[in-house]
Amino acid sequence: MADRPRARLRVALVLGTSTGGVGRHVRGLARCLAERAHTVDILGPAATDQEFAFAKGLSDDAVRFRPVEIASGLPAFGTLKAALRLRRLTRNADVVHAHGVRAAAVAVLGVACFSLRRRRQRRPALVITFHNAILGSTALHSVLRLGMRLLARAADAVLVVSDDLAAELRSATADVRRALVCADLPAFSVDPALVRSELGVTGETPLVLAIGRLHTQKGFDVLIDAAALLGKTIAGAVVVVAGEGPQRMHLEKQIGSTGARVRLLGHRADAADLMRAADVVVMPSRWEGWPLTAAEVLAAGRPFIATTVGGLPELVGDAAVLVPPGSAQLLAEAIARVLSDAALAGELAGRAQRRALELPTSEDVAAQVLACYQGVSAGRQPVTEAVR
Repeated sequence: MADRPRARLRVALVLGTSTGGVGRHVRGLARCLAERAHTVDILGPAATDQEFAFAKGLSDDAVRFRPVEIASGLPAFGTLKAALRLRRLTRNADVVHAHGVRAAAVAVLGVACFSLRRRRQRRPALVITFHNAILGSTALHSVLRLGMRLLARAADAVLVVSDDLAAELRSATADVRRALVCADLPAFSVDPALVRSELGVTGETPLVLAIGRLHTQKGFDVLIDAAALLGKTIAGAVVVVAGEGPQRMHLEKQIGSTGARVRLLGHRADAADLMRAADVVVMPSRWEGWPLTAAEVLAAGRPFIATTVGGLPELVGDAAVLVPPGSAQLLAEAIARVLSDAALAGELAGRAQRRALELPTSEDVAAQVLACYQGVSAGRQPVTEAVR
């Protein structure tokens, strides 16, 4: 019996400003879809394309980037302008898949514009992936969480990266699914000894690494306090943080006031090399979904310390030392324990490599997303041809 032809879908992936996991996830998803003969348009700020080069190395018609300036903070006029542009660019799309709250707001408005025409036009299916929780207890945060629920209700399907996000949104919409996310470790290109030398870490000096955007969510203020405590038990240990963000000035002042031996490296493109040069990698976050950096640490086979938040415990399994968020004392104790116990560090490294082999692959991600797209597109005639 011959295989039935499958619909060739035209998919629009929408995202806002990104310098980390969301952009990398969208880039990988676009390539997976293109490899399966689907057509992909990526809609987002021009600066995001400069960061990730979404179409680099692909044929011109496989993945196209179309600039849509989705601003942070969702200003009313800018959001409406972006929504109208999205509507124009997705008039032939089968699926619009928005990533993140800001992109979802623009996508919901843009898709709603299809019903404003006198002559009703077939609208694309709308899928939203929420990659982050909204943290905080102020009235503004409550409003933002309500907004997220309303966006979820407007979508045909919602994907989330952790069980706590699923629980929060399930009362808003019945179709909430766990998103699969995969990470491919960038190529290792520099000898760890050279990396340590470049960082000024000599001999047997312990090197502790953290990677992420300098944002309150990432908990680097807790890491700095932990580093100050660590200096009392592990002489000479150096802590480096790779990443950039709005908290830099605050963190620099904290480093100065505590005397912690911490260096902020700024944005780095050599994450794999930094990981392999480190004695232990730390993720002190207040919340994470399914962070690609954590998956990459496992793939690199490094001893890992993380917090018991969001999807992190599920992601790492038994391949990391887990501590509660916000406790500098417990974080410092965990770092000291790994640095002073070579057998424990070796066991964690082995567990990390084994756990990495169990994580979702690009094949898993593509299969899940296409099943979602085909489900929400049922009954909608694809605008492009069928392919074998």
